[in-house]
Amino acid sequence: MRIVSLLPSATEIICSLGLEPYLVGVTHECDFPLTVQGLPVITQTRIPKGLASSEIDDIVRNQLETNSALYSLRMDILEELQPDLIVTQALCDVCAVSGDEVIQAARKLASKPQVVNLEPSSLEEVFDTIKLVGSAANAEHDTSIYLQSLQARVVAITKQSDLIAMSKRPKVAMLEWLDPLFNAGHWTPQLVNMAGGVECLGKIYQASHTINWQTLADCDADVICIALCGFDIERSKQDLIYLTEHSGWQSLTAVKNKQVYVVNGNAYFSRSGPRLVDSLELIAHLLHPQLFTLPSYIEPTINIFDA
Repeated sequence: MRIVSLLPSATEIICSLGLEPYLVGVTHECDFPLTVQGLPVITQTRIPKGLASSEIDDIVRNQLETNSALYSLRMDILEELQPDLIVTQALCDVCAVSGDEVIQAARKLASKPQVVNLEPSSLEEVFDTIKLVGSAANAEHDTSIYLQSLQARVVAITKQSDLIAMSKRPKVAMLEWLDPLFNAGHWTPQLVNMAGGVECLGKIYQASHTINWQTLADCDADVICIALCGFDIERSKQDLIYLTEHSGWQSLTAVKNKQVYVVNGNAYFSRSGPRLVDSLELIAHLLHPQLFTLPSYIEPTINIFDA
């Protein structure tokens, strides 16, 4: 079998299921595991590198308003690869090649590949997509075993967090973008709640959206967690000025108590794949370090007041 992945989370799913030997093509954003980085890249982006966050947001909004694609397929490379299976998504217009373009491309290929479309909005649905990919690749047995291991890790967290009294659950503001401000959506509020917090900006299973400063201030979060979509910690630190230089910064409860953290948003929370379980373990440790140990395979958060 020859598999092509059209989004980073799908690549992570494929590799986690032991299917990496069959993976023949990935996107320009697929960077995990590191071993996929030498594979043929079959997508390209209209977003230039090195832009400020506001400039990226402007391009994305303009492309979406004009119904233009942010990403496109390298059809020449796809024709060389002739995959049997293409894994893509239709959940987020910002994250991958449009579904229509993928379908049209698949119809032109002599290999007549199966197209598997992933659209999870919760952790449970992410597990369903893992099962779907495993089934499409005829790897049901290994997928079942892998899912059991993920679910056991989730239970290890929720078994403890369910015992935490509401009065001991901190209010958490998860931020996905800083210029402009975006809350975090879909599975992220769910993960925070499962970890023993109360996410106070987003709504479970709903997409992220822009918010204003007053909304951030009014939620009166005990903890602010910055997990910028597609940005690692070092890149995220460059955008902190959009928070710290605001006139209302010093009045925020989380700032007064020095509870503002930065997470590697390229690895955690933003991708709808296996590392959402890592994200759950990470936020559980952040909120309740006395109950949850941070596993060695997870990159720690940084407290901006310690940086």
